[in-house]
Amino acid sequence: PCFPSHGLTTDGLFAEPDVTIVSGLKDMVVFEGDDVTFRCQVSHENARDVEWKLQDVALQNNEMNEISVEKGKIHTLTLRKVTEQDIGTVTFRVGPHTSTA
Repeated sequence: PCFPSHGLTTDGLFAEPDVTIVSGLKDMVVFEGDDVTFRCQVSHENARDVEWKLQDVALQNNEMNEISVEKGKIHTLTLRKVTEQDIGTVTFRVGPHTSTA
């Protein structure tokens, strides 16, 4: 069946505000076997379209990568017991915005 268009749209009705990065990642010096924590502050709480990457590989929350949110706006990534293989660029992305260290 074909339904006539009435020009009604839900586009933008429930859109999240444009979440931006307020405070970006900082480069860290870490020794093999240590833990290291990266922090990135965003403009709005409960941002959903968020991703952490290490050397362009998306990270999941597990025993080696702890991903969390502090105070609703500060997204953290802790890499546990880093090794030489963990050396590289860490990227935080929220929506179209990115920060790297």
